[in-house]
Amino acid sequence: MRTTRRNTPRRRWAGALLAAVALLAPAGAAVADSPSPSASPADGEAAGPTEAGTTFRTATAIRQGQKATAEASTGDYLYWAFPADAGERPTVRAKVSLPESATRHGASTWQIDVYDGLRRRQACMYGHQTRKAAPDAGTVELSCVLRTVRAWSEPWASDPLPGSYYVRLTVVGLAEEDLGLPVHVETEVDPADRGGAADVDGTLGEPMVPGASAVVAKGGTAPSETGPEDGWSSGWWTTRWLWTALGAVLAALAGVFGYGLTRGTGRPSRVPPGV
Repeated sequence: MRTTRRNTPRRRWAGALLAAVALLAPAGAAVADSPSPSASPADGEAAGPTEAGTTFRTATAIRQGQKATAEASTGDYLYWAFPADAGERPTVRAKVSLPESATRHGASTWQIDVYDGLRRRQACMYGHQTRKAAPDAGTVELSCVLRTVRAWSEPWASDPLPGSYYVRLTVVGLAEEDLGLPVHVETEVDPADRGGAADVDGTLGEPMVPGASAVVAKGGTAPSETGPEDGWSSGWWTTRWLWTALGAVLAALAGVFGYGLTRGTGRPSRVPPGV
């Protein structure tokens, strides 16, 4: 009678591989899918700015997740500045509360633009960058989703890089009689971290932050903060290191499992004498 040898090592390695995949996959999914914490103001934190600059040099500094307001006149150019670090994809939003329809003479068209620290206009991936408000509209809302900020780029490219970004809001189409009418503006930059999927090799030597005189605090001569509260994160560490380590562990387990499968190939079955 022929005896069959049970491949116990093979089953053992198969169980180990499946257990490793079950343990590591949820951890990786949690890292990739868990939303980044919003930068909402903490309890007791001062409210956002209540004024806007009128040029690049007088842009009012705001933080991501902080709402800024301003009272202005129709036709003014309004400027804000905010920091954006590598791996982030900020969304700039603006809401304009228009004057009473009885005081207006027609429709108006509003536009929001975003510039980097070198004052290069950045394209919006999607959003409502330009919108037309009907003569009887009470508000108009605009948005611009920037491309993901890269840690490094070629000198000739116009990719978003870590540093300060400028937001400019103005009306681009208006009846001449409506110039100077009062408006109320709310501006906010929503943070979004893309994680390791947006990482690239290389780092930027210095963030593109304007000089101390470029962003002036309202009501004083001291410059406003132009960088993230926890500092610039561009450096050697990225979440790609985590995925690389997970891949190495899975590759090692797969190699051991494959060795266990092919270990007994080519060996003749042992048949007891006299059978």
